[in-house]
Amino acid sequence: MAGLEPIMLEAASDILDGASKGNSALLHTGFDAPEDSIEVRCIQSGYREYLAIKDKLNLPLIESGALVVAWDEEQLAKLPAIVAKAHRNGVGDVVQIDRDELRKREPSLSERGLGAVHVPGEHIIDPWSAPLAYAHQGLAHGGKVLRRCRVTGGAFDGVRWTLQTTLGNVVAGVVINAAGNHGDLVEAINQPPAFAITPRKGQFVVFDKPASKLLHAIILPVPTERTKGVVACRTAFGNLLVGPTAEDQTDRDRAEVDHAMLEQLIAKGVEMIPELAHHSVNAIYAGLRPATQFKDYQIAVNRERRWITAAGIRSTGLTAALGIAQMIGRGFAETFGDVREAEPIWTPVPNLAEERPRQYMTEAGGDIVCHCELVTRGEIAAALEGPLPAGDLGGLKRRTRCMMGRCQGFYCSAQVLAMAEGRLQP
Repeated sequence: MAGLEPIMLEAASDILDGASKGNSALLHTGFDAPEDSIEVRCIQSGYREYLAIKDKLNLPLIESGALVVAWDEEQLAKLPAIVAKAHRNGVGDVVQIDRDELRKREPSLSERGLGAVHVPGEHIIDPWSAPLAYAHQGLAHGGKVLRRCRVTGGAFDGVRWTLQTTLGNVVAGVVINAAGNHGDLVEAINQPPAFAITPRKGQFVVFDKPASKLLHAIILPVPTERTKGVVACRTAFGNLLVGPTAEDQTDRDRAEVDHAMLEQLIAKGVEMIPELAHHSVNAIYAGLRPATQFKDYQIAVNRERRWITAAGIRSTGLTAALGIAQMIGRGFAETFGDVREAEPIWTPVPNLAEERPRQYMTEAGGDIVCHCELVTRGEIAAALEGPLPAGDLGGLKRRTRCMMGRCQGFYCSAQVLAMAEGRLQP
C-alpha cells in the first residue's frame, strides 16, 4: 500500500527472532484448520500468494506432500473425518490411502503404520528467508525497522498514539499489535485484552543430512484437541527434523531445550522411522508460539482507538503471514481511508535451500568459511551489510546457515566472528 510510512518496532536485535525463529518450516494448505475460521482463510490466501511470488523473491518450495499417519486402530478410525474436514475446508485433493499404499510411498516408515491421509499440497519451505524477504520488500517501499525497540507503554489522544519504547517515543496514526508472545501485554496498552497468551514451547531435534533420504513426504500425526503433534520431515537445508513438543510455560522470551524431552523426541522419531537409530542428531532447538485460550487467531480492527490486533498466531503463521497482511490491509483501507496500490518492488534473498543452486557452486562467493553447510565468505559478508543486516549471531546464522552444521561452529566460528566483529549485538 502506497502513501503510508510504516515503522516496525522489533524488540529483539534481529527480526529473525522470537516466534519467527523456531517453527517446522511447512507451507500449509489449511486442510485441518478450524472450519470457517480466520486462521483457515489466512492460511489459504497466504498459501496462494506464496506460490505466486516465491520466484520473484527467490524463495524455495519443496513439493513433498504430507501423510497424516494412523499408528493404531483408534487413529485409523479418525482418518475419514480428517478427509471430510479437508474437503469442507476446500482442499479437495485430500484422500485416504491404505497400508500398502503408505508402504509404497514411504518404505522407511515403521510397519506399525496402518494407513494415512494423503495431502498433496503440503510442502516444505525455508522458515527464515520468507520473513526476511518480506521485510526487505517493506523497506524498499519506504518502511523502517527499529530494532532493540521494545514497547513499554503508550497514550492515545484521540487522533494519534505516542508509544513509549526503549529507543524513545514513537508517534503513530494507527498501531498494529503483532507482538507475538507479548501480544496480550501490548494489547493492554490500548484496552484490557480479550485474550491471554501462554507461550507454548516446541522442541525439535535435527538429524544429520544422510537421514533426509529416509523420507519424501511430511509425516504428520493424527492431531489432538491441543496440538498437531510431532512431525517428521525433511528440511530445506537437507536435514531431517522431528518435533515439536507442546509445553506451556510462563517465560515469554527463553525457550530452553530439555535433555529428557529431546531423548523422547529421538525415540519417537526412531519409532516412526526405525532407520533413524543409525543416524546422528547434529542440532537441537526450541521455539515459542503465542497460544491463547482460543483455537482461532485474534485479529480485529478498532476504529475509535485506531488500533489493529493480530495476536494468537500459532504454528501456521509462517504460511498465514501473507494472508494476515492481506486481511489487515483490507481492514486498514476500509476503516482508516483509501490507500493506493503500489507497483511491487521485488527484493529477492539469497538461496539457502539445498535442492537449488547455492553460491559455493559459483566463483562469486569466494572461499568457503563454513564447510559443514558450505557457506561462503561472500554470503557472510552480504548478510552483514545492506538495508537490514544481521543484528546478532542468531540472525547471521539464519541468514546464511553458518555454524549450523554438524560441528556447530567448532571449526568456523573464529572466522565468522572475525568477519562480524563490531557489527553484532551480544
